[in-house]
Amino acid sequence: MTVIESTPAAWRRLLAEFLGTGLLVAVVVGSGIAAQRLSPDDVGLQLLENSTATVLGLTVLILLFGPVSGAHFNPVVTAADWWLGRRSGTGLPAVEAAGYVVAQCAGGICGAVLANVMYSVDTAMASTERSGTGLLVGEVVATAGLVLLIFALARTGRGAFAAPAVGAYIGAAYWFTSSTSFANPAVTAGRMFTDTFAGIAPSSAPAFIGAQLAGAAVAVLLVLVLYPGAGRAADAVVVPHPEPTQVRA
Repeated sequence: MTVIESTPAAWRRLLAEFLGTGLLVAVVVGSGIAAQRLSPDDVGLQLLENSTATVLGLTVLILLFGPVSGAHFNPVVTAADWWLGRRSGTGLPAVEAAGYVVAQCAGGICGAVLANVMYSVDTAMASTERSGTGLLVGEVVATAGLVLLIFALARTGRGAFAAPAVGAYIGAAYWFTSSTSFANPAVTAGRMFTDTFAGIAPSSAPAFIGAQLAGAAVAVLLVLVLYPGAGRAADAVVVPHPEPTQVRA
C-alpha cells in the first residue's frame, strides 16, 4: 500500500510555532527564576544556570517541532525566510509568515505566564531596565549571527545540525554579547510579562526589538553576499519542512 505524506496543515504549523516559542520562553524564564533562587548571591552562576538550560531546551524544541513547522520560533527568522525565499518561490508566503509571527508572539507571552505559574510568581510587567548603546549593539550582533548561521546551514545542506548549532550559538551569545542575546522579538515580548531575573521592562523592549530587526537586516545582506543562492533553500529553515512523498507500506 502506498501512503502519501504531505506538508502539515497550516493550523498544525501555527500550533507548533505557538508551542515551541512558548516553551522556549518558559525555559528561559523558568530557569532564570530557579537560578535566582538557587544562587541568590552569585549573578555569574545565575547566568550560567540560565544559559545552560536555554541551550538544552532550545535544542530539544527544534528537534521536537522542526519536522512540523521548521522550528522558527522567532519573527526575524520568519521574516528573513519570507524575504529571501520570495523570488525563488520557496519559504513561507506572506500570509503564512504573518501567521507565524502572531503565533510566536502569543506563545512567548503565554510561556512567560506559564513559568510564573509554575514558580508561584505573580504575573506582572517587568521592572528590569535594559538600556544603553552597548546592549543594543549586542542585540544587533546576536541577531545577525543567529540568522546568518541558520541560512548558512540551510544553504549548504547541513540542516541536520541546526538544533545543536543554534543551541550552541545562543549559549555562547549569552556570554559574549552585552545584552545576553535575546535575539528574538517574540521572546522579548514574552519576557516583559515576568518581573524576575529574565524580565525586560516594557520601556526597554522597543529598542531591543528595533536592534533585533537591524541585526536581521545585516544578516540578510551578509547571506546575499556569502550565499547568493540561499533563497532556494528557504524551505529548509530552520530545519527542512516536510515535502510530499510516497511511502510504501
